[in-house]
Amino acid sequence: MSVQIFLLGKLSGLEEFLLSPATEENATGVLAGRAQWAALLTEVLPRGILAELGLSPLLLGTSGGGQFLIVLPEEFLTRAETLLSAAKADIFARSASRLHLVWAWTENLGDWSLVRKRLYTGLNCALGTPLAVPLPQLGVEQNFANFSEAFREASSASWSPDQPGAVTVDAGTHTWRLGAGPDDIHLARHTALNEEGTQPATPAELASRAEGGSRWGVLRGDVDNFGFRLRNCADVEEYLRLSRLMKQFFAGEIELACTALPELWRKVTILYTGGDDFAVYGSWDALLRLAGEFHRLFHLFAGEGLKHLDGPEAKTISMALALAPDRDTPFPYVYEESGRLLENAKSEDKDCIQLFGRTVDWKQVHRAAGLREGLIRLIRDFRVPPGFLTEFTGFYREKPHAAALAESRAPGGRPWRYHRRIGLALGSRSGREFDKLRHSITQELIGGSAQHVRLRPAGRVAVEWARLSIEAETNV
Repeated sequence: MSVQIFLLGKLSGLEEFLLSPATEENATGVLAGRAQWAALLTEVLPRGILAELGLSPLLLGTSGGGQFLIVLPEEFLTRAETLLSAAKADIFARSASRLHLVWAWTENLGDWSLVRKRLYTGLNCALGTPLAVPLPQLGVEQNFANFSEAFREASSASWSPDQPGAVTVDAGTHTWRLGAGPDDIHLARHTALNEEGTQPATPAELASRAEGGSRWGVLRGDVDNFGFRLRNCADVEEYLRLSRLMKQFFAGEIELACTALPELWRKVTILYTGGDDFAVYGSWDALLRLAGEFHRLFHLFAGEGLKHLDGPEAKTISMALALAPDRDTPFPYVYEESGRLLENAKSEDKDCIQLFGRTVDWKQVHRAAGLREGLIRLIRDFRVPPGFLTEFTGFYREKPHAAALAESRAPGGRPWRYHRRIGLALGSRSGREFDKLRHSITQELIGGSAQHVRLRPAGRVAVEWARLSIEAETNV
């Protein structure tokens, strides 16, 4: 009787590959093409191996997001590794020696926890020795500038064993449909087009569509402790079900949110969706709207689809929004900054977002949204000079640790210094509505007791949010 083999593959060095220097002027298109090529490659490669070996597509476990898992009869392992070695060399050449395909396999013997441990031990060993398989000399990177554009309206993806590192729209030996069906390859590819509707809008064009300041940015999100949840799956069926469920949710719901909400479809472009993460870019206001909407959808999804699982792992998502300092900032710089902010946010808390220099949970984001409305109302309804926002920003300037410690030991009464500064910044206005609004804003900014000040992170977020919202109307 044939022994069943689990084979786990992974693309190593993906982040470094995405951020590597591009020779083309279209850095945004190059990065998008690289991301989509890597996502599609880990979809078609395992399917292609099964097809070449004459095996059932039902043996495909998981795919996409930079890795895959397939099941093989033992007698097919040698042929599968031959195909993988050819793919490794081709991928290495097409990525200009930056991307490595590594894999590990083990027999389906024992409990899944033991099988999984053997798989990942073997994969970590392969990751530590990526050059163990002979590879070609340094090659010229494939032209990725128009890769995502070629697949924007494509209905299928093709793969051939003679070019195992290539993914084409058609003309390949094996072809699979792109769509939302159970056997289709799920590919999120919503793209905001230019005014002519012929090419993807540039980041600068997306910035010009923002309400308020003309700024663009990159939003990235990642499920909290998803790897921990996978490692603790009771059996392979649960592992596969959870992996597929999460991947399909990201690909489907991001696409749906971008196309269904009228304020988003012309302002954001999907960079990629993975097995538990995503990246999009666009105008700053649309990214904020998308972040809130996607968090709401994920909360509903986790509450229903993962309710049978104990513990909070994989039931929350953290995000980070990085804004470009100006409209012509290189795209890779902003993408990398968003990734750095996301790592910071996940190290500080869970189910949070890094926004305008602060890591806040989603309840604070909602409070910041309400406070922002109040700040804007002061300017538009009560004619308060918008310069007061600069004064409020000064409350949140970073201080050295020693200064912060001395401030925390300050005697009682210090809160009134903030009350006085707020009063001076807003000026005197008559009317009950103004007094009520000023009191509400003060409480939101400097909560705490009568003896101690505790500046709320939501206040900093709200002030920066309000500044961006009125930037086009004022000189703030």
